[in-house]
Amino acid sequence: MRSAALRVLGATAALVLASAVPAVAVADDQGPDRDFTIEDPRITESSGLAASRAHPGVYWTHNDQDAPLIYGVDSRTGRTVATLTMKGVGTPRDMEGISVGPDGDIYVGDIGDNLDGSWDHVWIYRFPEPEQLRDQTVRATQYDVKYADGARNAEALMVHPKTGRVYIASKNQKGGGLYEGPERLSTTRTNVFRRVGEVPWVTDGAFSPAGDRLVLRGYFAADEYAWKNGRLADDGTAVAAPFQGQAESVTYTPDGSAFMFGSEGKQSRVIRVDREGVTPSPGTTGPGAPAPTGPGGTGASGESKGNATVGVLVLGAAAALFVGFRRLVRRRR
Repeated sequence: MRSAALRVLGATAALVLASAVPAVAVADDQGPDRDFTIEDPRITESSGLAASRAHPGVYWTHNDQDAPLIYGVDSRTGRTVATLTMKGVGTPRDMEGISVGPDGDIYVGDIGDNLDGSWDHVWIYRFPEPEQLRDQTVRATQYDVKYADGARNAEALMVHPKTGRVYIASKNQKGGGLYEGPERLSTTRTNVFRRVGEVPWVTDGAFSPAGDRLVLRGYFAADEYAWKNGRLADDGTAVAAPFQGQAESVTYTPDGSAFMFGSEGKQSRVIRVDREGVTPSPGTTGPGAPAPTGPGGTGASGESKGNATVGVLVLGAAAALFVGFRRLVRRRR
């Protein structure tokens, strides 16, 4: 959830983008794993995004809410094709992240803590990805989670696609931490996550399908890191992330050829950004089709440079509005 100031900043970013980026027509025969708009009116605060392993073209998401609901959205149409109601867990407090593990299970991170330490523990929910896409109730396992160095706010939960180990990235104005869970999560004791790396302000993250890369995004930027032996292996490389009004989520396409960036809000847009220097394997979902030319894609010549320019405008406008907002608040006190 955002503070009033952050929501104003997001609105400013959206207005700048609307004037700086031309509208691009979307083909009627758009395939899976491309730009799409989440059409479901129930999904107003999409806070996590994960590509389905069992159903090509489907992405799992959830609201930043207290209802145990998970939605499967078809990237071909933007329509919800399955609504999952988790059973066997308590009432969620602040669901922020979602990931699909190598075992085919869906992991949901109820890890948000906007007061930075108000909860002495948080939760992870886990259930098998359903074989059929339909509205249904799924029985989930609930895990208690604590951090070795004390409670904190977090929005990014990542499950490694090879080892199945769960990681959480915390969110802090001065930079967050990357936390590693135990080798196997336990239902009989509290699972202690230990800090293994330093990361910037993070709203979501995901491992590449091969498990050798980790992408982390914030409100205005994203970086991709090399991953080796369970640790960050470099300082990260900037990704040409789209500038979204309420930037919130990120994941990889199932073939690893691109990122999918999502945001909060009604009818929010999910934007595909092809990974630089990555050649998709022929015959797999998505690759081989023309690169996207809409906002955030790298298929059009000069698109990355255009995004960078827009980014400067957004940051400048956001900073100016934030200063004005603070002054207004002071005057009203």
